[in-house]
Amino acid sequence: MIPKETVDLILDTARVEEVIGDFVTLKRRGSSYVACCPFHNEKTPSFHVTPSKGIYKCFGCGKAGSAVGFVMEYEHMTYPEALRYLAKKYNIEVQEEEESAEQIAARQRSESLLAVSEFARKFFSDQLQGGEGRAVGYQYYRKRNILDATIEKWSLGWAPSGKTTLVDAARAAGYKDEFLLAAGLAIQTEDSSLIDKFRERVMFPIHSVSGRVIAYSGRTLKADNPAKYVNSPETEIYIKSRNLMGIWFAKSEIARQDRCILVEGNVDVVMMHQMGITNVVASCGTSLTEEQVRLIGKFTQNVTIMYDGDKAGLHAAVRAISLILKEGMNPKVVFLPDGDDPDSYSQKHTQEEIRSFIEEHEEDGIAFKTRLLLEEAGEDPLKKANSINEIADTVADIPDAIKRQVYIGTVARQFGIEEDIIQDRVRKTREHNAQNAAKERAHSASANDAFSLAKNRADAPENASFADAPATAATAPELLSNEERILGPSERELLGFILRYGRNELKFETDSEFYDGETPQTVAEFIDSALAADDVHFVNAPYEATYQAYFGLYDEGKAQDDIIRALLNGEDRTVAEVAAQLSTERYELTVHNFSDALTTTDSWLVTYVPRAILVFHDKRVTARQNELTRKLREPNSPEDVIKFMQELGRLTEIKKNINRKLGRLKK
Repeated sequence: MIPKETVDLILDTARVEEVIGDFVTLKRRGSSYVACCPFHNEKTPSFHVTPSKGIYKCFGCGKAGSAVGFVMEYEHMTYPEALRYLAKKYNIEVQEEEESAEQIAARQRSESLLAVSEFARKFFSDQLQGGEGRAVGYQYYRKRNILDATIEKWSLGWAPSGKTTLVDAARAAGYKDEFLLAAGLAIQTEDSSLIDKFRERVMFPIHSVSGRVIAYSGRTLKADNPAKYVNSPETEIYIKSRNLMGIWFAKSEIARQDRCILVEGNVDVVMMHQMGITNVVASCGTSLTEEQVRLIGKFTQNVTIMYDGDKAGLHAAVRAISLILKEGMNPKVVFLPDGDDPDSYSQKHTQEEIRSFIEEHEEDGIAFKTRLLLEEAGEDPLKKANSINEIADTVADIPDAIKRQVYIGTVARQFGIEEDIIQDRVRKTREHNAQNAAKERAHSASANDAFSLAKNRADAPENASFADAPATAATAPELLSNEERILGPSERELLGFILRYGRNELKFETDSEFYDGETPQTVAEFIDSALAADDVHFVNAPYEATYQAYFGLYDEGKAQDDIIRALLNGEDRTVAEVAAQLSTERYELTVHNFSDALTTTDSWLVTYVPRAILVFHDKRVTARQNELTRKLREPNSPEDVIKFMQELGRLTEIKKNINRKLGRLKK
């Protein structure tokens, strides 16, 4: 855990323009900086960095935040990882709070395994400089047209033929046998001696998401060796099902392009990157897993599967489609011309030709699976029926109801049957899956020690650092687009006034109904009082959380800029994202000739803050009216019907009164 004092020092020291300037070329424009946004493709700069406020905002894609938020977004780090990154940049020593003996031992062991893996990376890479590594390994890479720059970037190497060459070198460098074994770099023989696991193979390091070397894949060059590839076993630092070959090099481009290309082989992914198509990963010599799909999902929801076109590749693609759909993501499939894989195809075509081919030939995942099964079924009615059921079961895995319904219609048209038939199968499959999931949860719950779980929570220290756990959040554009339909816009408007003008005083004229002759209220106090009078809270959870966080800091007496800075830099990234959006967003008012009628912020606020509160109350009434209308459609007792109708009558009068104040009705 990072102590709060250290967190505060890191956040106070980090300069947003310096941090972002490490990744993006910024151009000064007045007191701010501009650049082309690193999060989406654009030719005209819409990415603004404001040092005085410590924030950035892209007016094209909506991304916004502070220095720590930028590092989290761009490097796909957790909150603690981003803090440690900034600490390293500014030479701030991070002394973690006291760990238990077990925690210290586990951390030191993990670091030892990573250290010996890094030693092996350099060892294998150095072998290419001479001897058999130069004569055999390096020549293989050159024969495959892998350039020196690519070899260096990926730390490609050679495992020599000697039985203990790596083991001997590691021992000489001071590494213990237990770590060579635990890292999967050595094997213990029957006589308890150690030999190298990888021998006489070209070596492909596998990096973690944070760039650490955690495993290897070694390819033999001997045609008579049945084990074409030997991969690292699972270790304490490497779990095959949770890692992807190339993710360290691809993650930023995957996020920027909002698409991941998934290939099969090590050389495929290396050659695609060498060609300049760098949003490509491979599944580490194993069948694609749910964990790997979720890892991709951290960076994009869109996956293009580019497997070999043979029978094995087709079935692997079908399986991958189902896994991707289950995670609510969007699979597409593209197959290269016969006889080509991404490696060979990339050597025959330019980057633009490859991109064009993918764009023109990629096919929706379910459409591909449907077409494939129809071709396999032919005219056999039983096979066709089984194919329909299989496709319906695939559609049933889609979490999003709208996507599911669209696919039901598409599949029905492809098979030439009624939508209701597919709909019925999907419904039954989802019910069956839900029942199975409930059974699994019940079984899991009974196996857990509920008392221990409760005790662990109760024993958590009250003053625990807020940087001791990963923090993730939906992006602000997603948060704003997912708001409740009726009340969301009004809640957002009120919160926007608070985040932009919370400390501004509302200076009403003496003839205003809001003038009370006392010290003027601030915008934040005025809105809070209006909501508190009716004991009202925001229904949209992200807005309510941001509202409460703001007033927690407001009540401490913090200045407006300090409040916003604290929200942007806080551990709650949902609050940070909402604050980033609404504290920097310029509202576009729809009042005619506004600029002519009102010329100061003060005069604008005294007009539009009360109006925004009235609109909010109007929407609350609308929401309640809709709720009562729905209830009246249901079976009710005569007494309830009368009660609902009476309340609707009262709400109608309230709504009329609000609309008169808003100028929508004549008084």
